Amino acid sequence: MNPHDQHDRRRTGLRSGPRSTRVRLLVAGVAALVLTAGLATPLAPAAPQTRAAADTSDTSGRKVLTVAVAQSVDSLSPFLAVRLVSTSIHRLMYEYLTNYDPEDARVVPGLATKWEASPDKLTWTYTIRSDSMWSDGRRATAEDAAWTFNKMMTDPDAATANGSFVANFAQVTAPSPTRLVIRLKKPQATMTALDVPIVPKHIWEKVTDFSEFNNDKSFPIVGNGPFVLTDYKPDSHVRLKANKNFWRGAPKFDELVFRYYKDQDAAVAALRKGEVSFVAGSPSLTPAQAASLKGEKNIRVNDAPGRRFYALAVNPGARARNGERFGDGHPSLHDRRVRHALFMAVDRKAVIDKVFQGHAVEGQGYIPPRYPAYFWKPPKDRLLAYDPARAARLLDEAGYRKNADGKRVGKDGRPLNYRVLCHATDPNDKAIGKYLQEWWGRLGIGVTLTCLDNVTDPWLAGKYDLAFDGWSVNPDPDFVLSIHTCAALPATPRDTGATDNFICDKTYDELYAEQLAEYDPARRAELVRRMQARLYDLGYMNVMAYPNAVEAYRTDQIASITTMPAKAGNIYGQDGYWSWWSAVPADSGDSSDGSVSTGAVVGIVAGAAALAGLVAVLALRRRATADDRE
Repeated sequence: MNPHDQHDRRRTGLRSGPRSTRVRLLVAGVAALVLTAGLATPLAPAAPQTRAAADTSDTSGRKVLTVAVAQSVDSLSPFLAVRLVSTSIHRLMYEYLTNYDPEDARVVPGLATKWEASPDKLTWTYTIRSDSMWSDGRRATAEDAAWTFNKMMTDPDAATANGSFVANFAQVTAPSPTRLVIRLKKPQATMTALDVPIVPKHIWEKVTDFSEFNNDKSFPIVGNGPFVLTDYKPDSHVRLKANKNFWRGAPKFDELVFRYYKDQDAAVAALRKGEVSFVAGSPSLTPAQAASLKGEKNIRVNDAPGRRFYALAVNPGARARNGERFGDGHPSLHDRRVRHALFMAVDRKAVIDKVFQGHAVEGQGYIPPRYPAYFWKPPKDRLLAYDPARAARLLDEAGYRKNADGKRVGKDGRPLNYRVLCHATDPNDKAIGKYLQEWWGRLGIGVTLTCLDNVTDPWLAGKYDLAFDGWSVNPDPDFVLSIHTCAALPATPRDTGATDNFICDKTYDELYAEQLAEYDPARRAELVRRMQARLYDLGYMNVMAYPNAVEAYRTDQIASITTMPAKAGNIYGQDGYWSWWSAVPADSGDSSDGSVSTGAVVGIVAGAAALAGLVAVLALRRRATADDRE
């Protein structure tokens, strides 16, 4: 588990780690904010700048966009991947049933052109477009979608990353190439927010073990997204070429490369030298890096409200669904008083001011303020505010008093010392880890900061006490909420679950089930806020900050690129493929007079065709908020 996103997750984020909920009828007119650098909408790119010094062309004349990333790919299988870099790549390779309007994250057609629900909301019918082709020349059909969902429903390994989406599915069929029917066990509010990559049946039905297949041995990889993956080297690069037959229109760059940099300063240096076009950071640039780039010729820094949260996750005692416990988390953390004491000994304001230097918002609930419909903050009577004195009293009450040496000890006389998992590539983890050693040290608690390139193995094994955690949140928060349910635990200690940090709470699970079945936007939002309150009160997730998306790119290589959402949005890790699909090379000669592109025309036709089905659903969908997700 790393800077997850999913899907978004997401998982991410992050597992990043997906979604939105009010239907958008037309794709046309998506006016993504044009930054002063010339950011464009994906459907009508802005005029490029005049020819600059650097060139995006390789020796063959192809236009290449290179993105520096600090996160390595966990898997190229969409059934297994949870890291933001991986799920972002999958959005480029495969279509989802629906997509999100880059202007405001409303639901728009993807592989499905329209959808409708039965009166009891238990049967959903999707019309699958007839103009989406797999890169090997075959047509993408409803059968591919049905096979993808059925595989996730019947093979636990195929449900590793996105199983929560299909847990409530009773049956999925494809009566015709353009008709997909999903029958539910009970109503499910995320049916226009199924952030699951649809894969080609004729390729994936040959896979025998979904737990081991990483989709990284035979290239090019067959897909139907705006790009086709052509090459991959672990911890080095991922190379994709433009899909000239993509139904929305071909990308303007011929090739897209994600290049891995373990050292973020090296990535920034590569941007300065023109060796890369864009730097995303880990997942953002540090304040010092951003400041050093501002004012540099041909470099623009994009600093926008983020869709991620940054937290400390407590190991509550790793366990599996079969009841077996494993790992070696500190038993003192089973006591809520101890967890609350650790909360109240963290100075969130100092985190914002000294570490993020203002490029973040102080953390409170689980969902970032970018999504105001779901955002929650604790009332004063439940606020776990910075209060070291109260934290000390709670530790005393829990039986962990100071000895003659000033160390907190339990009944066994052993001093409290917590191991904190830290991402070696994230400067924020290291900086805040030093503060934890200071803050908790004053309480008499020792802190061992364990910074690793790979935190996944000890995390999944439950061999940690606390860990720096973060997920990109989608317009619909269902996914990041699902990873704290009992159902997300691994089946046995030898299996891999979708859980973030082994939380399993009956009250939380009941609230999760209620929100999933609730179609009324206001009532569902209230349930989501109650779920966040429960997580906060349990003290397992200490959300310290909502970091900004701080990234930079070369204006002499990228003339225009889409932010999501249009106003103050991010470029990297979007809910969709808009940024890289829309990016215009600086020397392309492509200009925009405000006319609508071919892709937009297709979107308009799809939107008009979807009108009848969408009107019936419109009242049920919740409008996505002003920002992004994943």
